[in-house]
Amino acid sequence: MTYIGSRVPRREDHDLLTGRAVTVADLREPGTVEVAFARSPVAHGRLREARVSAAREVPGVVGAWSAADLPDLPALPAPPDGPRREAALDRPALARGIVRYAGEPIAVVAAERRAQAEDGVERIGLEVDPLPPLTDAAQALDDDAPWLFPDRDRRPGDGHANLAREEDFGEPADDVFAGAPVVVEAEYRQQLLLPTSLEARAVLVRPETGGGLTVWASHQAQHRLRADLAGTFGLEPDEVRVVVPSVGGAFGAKSQIYPEYVVVAYLARLLDRPVRWVEDRNEAMLAATRGRGQRQRVRLAADTDGTFLAYELKIDAGVGAYPHSGAFVPAMTAAMSGGPYRTPRVHAHLRSVLTTTAPTAAYRGAGRPEAAYAIERTVDLMARRLGMDPAELRRRNLLRPDQFPYRTPTGRLYDSGDYARALDLALDVAGYADVRAEQARRRAGGGPPLGIGMAVYVERSGGAPDTDEYGSVEVCADGTVVARCGSTPTGQGHLTSFAQVVASALGLGIERVRVIEGDTREVPYGVGSFGSRSMQVGGGALWRSAESLIAEARERFADIWGIDVSHVDYHEGTLIAGEWSTTLEDLVGRTGPLRTEERFRPPQAFPFGAYVAVVEIDPELGTVGVRRLVAVDDYGVVVNPMIVEGQGQGSIAQGLGQVLYEDALHDADGTPFARTLLDYLLPTAADMPPLTLEETRTPNPNGPFGAKGAGEAGCIGTPPAVVNAVCDALDVDHIDMPLTPEAVWRAMTGATA
Repeated sequence: MTYIGSRVPRREDHDLLTGRAVTVADLREPGTVEVAFARSPVAHGRLREARVSAAREVPGVVGAWSAADLPDLPALPAPPDGPRREAALDRPALARGIVRYAGEPIAVVAAERRAQAEDGVERIGLEVDPLPPLTDAAQALDDDAPWLFPDRDRRPGDGHANLAREEDFGEPADDVFAGAPVVVEAEYRQQLLLPTSLEARAVLVRPETGGGLTVWASHQAQHRLRADLAGTFGLEPDEVRVVVPSVGGAFGAKSQIYPEYVVVAYLARLLDRPVRWVEDRNEAMLAATRGRGQRQRVRLAADTDGTFLAYELKIDAGVGAYPHSGAFVPAMTAAMSGGPYRTPRVHAHLRSVLTTTAPTAAYRGAGRPEAAYAIERTVDLMARRLGMDPAELRRRNLLRPDQFPYRTPTGRLYDSGDYARALDLALDVAGYADVRAEQARRRAGGGPPLGIGMAVYVERSGGAPDTDEYGSVEVCADGTVVARCGSTPTGQGHLTSFAQVVASALGLGIERVRVIEGDTREVPYGVGSFGSRSMQVGGGALWRSAESLIAEARERFADIWGIDVSHVDYHEGTLIAGEWSTTLEDLVGRTGPLRTEERFRPPQAFPFGAYVAVVEIDPELGTVGVRRLVAVDDYGVVVNPMIVEGQGQGSIAQGLGQVLYEDALHDADGTPFARTLLDYLLPTAADMPPLTLEETRTPNPNGPFGAKGAGEAGCIGTPPAVVNAVCDALDVDHIDMPLTPEAVWRAMTGATA
């Protein structure tokens, strides 16, 4: 019996659709106080004073504090995989001395109701002397730029004081570029984006007798949050319980700890009452993390026949005011910079730069969309330079199936793939030859510009290298099976797909399997859900645990009957040896609890695919109409096609948002332009083009059932395919995202700003 590959309806949806699902905002803990934050009105400034006394007089207010009132309020712990720890770069929970981005928390008000806390915030008097804003990496690296951290010790040779991280991947190839027959160069902008999950950040903390904490949070990694809070407040990990209830999306932005979380936990201990903060949309758009945010310079060298010789990518990433997790995202771009091609020499150089904007963090795709965009746009430029069909140029350079496993020049070990097959399928489904014929007719006889663009991508899934995940399987006396996993559901359908994995591994009906996640008391260890790792790593841990459970059951059965374990067979929940047999639940009744656990640590996997976009341009308005988008993805073995298709559609929507609509702009003074969703365009259902989702299947050789990660592909493949299509329609080299009507009209007419 197997459920692998079955379109099992999502168990989660009934509670979500009927409103029974409980989020952090829905929780009702007696005595809870709500908090609101006074935030910096400027992007960069010297904090003179935060007067909170008037806020304390507001009815319902329990207390109001600035950093000066809380001298023992701890700073945030160091970010995961961040730069070397420097005390000068510590991120305060409430600003002290200098504010470094608009929206940075300066003071906090606690009240019986959120509205009362907000009234208190309005009574706080802030005195901030503005300092020059630095909204992008180029500004921040200028020799005359002010240091965001004046106390930081930067010795000669260490680089600029606003430089958070600098790193090289692969070897420089200047010698190849100097002698190559054909070289193309370009610069690209990856604009800042707002993650904009349906539910913004939220946390509720209840103090426990003895100094411990129970924390409910909308989060992607409950064990990481537990460790961060325990370390911050000098507690043992088992003194902190983190529970993740229903989560309304995350997209990478809920992977870490935030200043507001530290303040809420501190106040819960101070007041000895539960304390909650639920971010509103204005706060999220002002002060929550951003995604992307890179300036890229590229070079691609080739022979006259189009064979790639070398590729170079230089990245300057503005990562915001503090080296949050966004400081290491450009490393993922650099590591994946060569894409799906067998280019002999690839070199990437990255600089993560501190700026006076809200910190960046992982956002769906986290570095891989940036890498795919740079290489796929540049391949199209090379095709234009050589006068070649862009599909043929790609076929000539794509890795072949017989070259796997393949070690890239930047150090990644690609596991398996057939990239050309995915490209050919996407082109065939899109009707490539027919679109080219129609394009030729329009160019000869008139009609709106028509274009077709493509992108072949390879990404990595599984999270950071050498990370594992926890899985446990337990058979109960009533015949039910409890599966526990360290992954964290934020909308992906874990309760369904993980049950499919365990039911398939044990050969049982899926109705017998119950999945538990998101509670550090129920699940002793976990890494979390990000980087398309849940099924590949978490599902793998559950499969391995189920295999261990069968092995343990066979051993027990053999001991009961005094036979060699090699004579014991297992089939769909029943142990058999000759004339003897027993079910798993009967075995539990005779021998006691039956539970196994595993920590599965596979290497990273490398899903891939090809996207083809067909676009039509309104010649008068400059609007881009995506007439068709074909996505061919290869996630290895897919457990639940319905869930994966939903992930694909959502990811494509976010990819379309980046390429056509979204841009987290700042005013001249460094404050964010968008403060409501009226100021920040997101794609709606009405904006979605006709989608065709296809797949190829190249199993993961390093997993127990062949799965690779899924869920981020649409963000990776969509932007370069659409930009390539628009440039093809207009016969221009490049237009920066987002492809607004104004940007397209200017490219079409040659108008300048």
